Amino acid sequence: MISKNAAECFVYIMLPGETNFVTAGRFELSQDRRGTPSGRFVYGRSYLERPNAVDIDPVELKLGRGPFETIALKGIFGALRDAGPDYWGRRLIERHVGGQFGELDYLLNSPDDRAGALSFGLGPMPPAPLRQFNKTMVLEKLHAIADAVVADEVLPEGATEGQVKELMLIGTSMGGARPKAVVEDEQGLWLAKFGRADDRWNNARVERSMLMLAWRCGISIEESKIVTVAGRDVLLVKRFDREKVMSGYRRARMISGLTLLRAEDTHQSRDRWSYVALAEELRRISATPKKDAEELFRRMCFNALISNTDDHPRNHAVIAPGEEWKLSPVYDLTPMNLVSLERRDLAMICGDGGRHANAANLLSQSGRFLLAPQEAEKIVRDMAATVEKNWYDVTRGEGVSEADCERIKGAFVYPGFWQDNG
Repeated sequence: MISKNAAECFVYIMLPGETNFVTAGRFELSQDRRGTPSGRFVYGRSYLERPNAVDIDPVELKLGRGPFETIALKGIFGALRDAGPDYWGRRLIERHVGGQFGELDYLLNSPDDRAGALSFGLGPMPPAPLRQFNKTMVLEKLHAIADAVVADEVLPEGATEGQVKELMLIGTSMGGARPKAVVEDEQGLWLAKFGRADDRWNNARVERSMLMLAWRCGISIEESKIVTVAGRDVLLVKRFDREKVMSGYRRARMISGLTLLRAEDTHQSRDRWSYVALAEELRRISATPKKDAEELFRRMCFNALISNTDDHPRNHAVIAPGEEWKLSPVYDLTPMNLVSLERRDLAMICGDGGRHANAANLLSQSGRFLLAPQEAEKIVRDMAATVEKNWYDVTRGEGVSEADCERIKGAFVYPGFWQDNG
């Protein structure tokens, strides 16, 4: 454990094509007299002199001498926040370490398998990795411990505090609030997504089926599979920010849509959660802006067609396996069987009508996605037909039960999707 209440740290990065960290710069967190936190980052001189040095963030932390300063996000730059633990990860850190933490403490106490290519420490030289990744054969143990952590219950019989630490190390780095872990097999690294006792349906198989349905709609997905552990299904999704090579793992830089939008993960910041604005930001940094803008448009439409109301900006990301940035494969696709048949809203603004998840609103700003009106309309109609025609066969083909299909059927192409009712 790294001591709490740290005020500064070093930021390390794994450069494209490499498998070892180098020191990129130094981050400091301070407060003014009113208690307002302020963050300050400076790239190291030796890092700037590297011929292969790259930006940490193509918007807020572009390669240069700086210093860079922010008072947003409690003083934490968005790209650094994206490399930190989510709600689930914070819970595990707090449970294991105890006490109250500052924002910097979460970065320092989170594991080395965090999202993206960054790492953090207190020394000027990157420390060696602390551990090896867990193998998929221990999923049963991890699942039982995850259940106990979620329910705030006594640990399973035979589980030790050391095992909680183990789960903390493998479960704190990837986005979202659901139990998860990073595991390894001969093919590489996977994000293991566990079910919860209060799930309304088999989330693992339903999410896997939504990935396959998205693929049929022309959306980029990462490899995934279902494994069954002690009679319970776990979804494994290949890590798209890692590449297994002989010398270890290469890492892709990654920043979230939330960071691209320079927004916060709060309801007070929701007016900045926008597909339209995200398309504009994506066009500025993507190596293939037309391709990525159309891809984002398809994802927005797909979320509307499956009533995925959890499509917040952290569920979108850009990655840079090399020097150039691109939209990541899609992730976190969850249908919701909502009560309303006339109007449903997404988490992000998608057109002139705000968050309204209907065809007219999706099409209202298609030009911002670099699509001609006729081209955009064809995409919407083709995707709607694909979802309506194939959702049942795809879900059943992925092992979703008949009962669960009945529970989620109202999510797909809801009646109000075609109504232009403002």
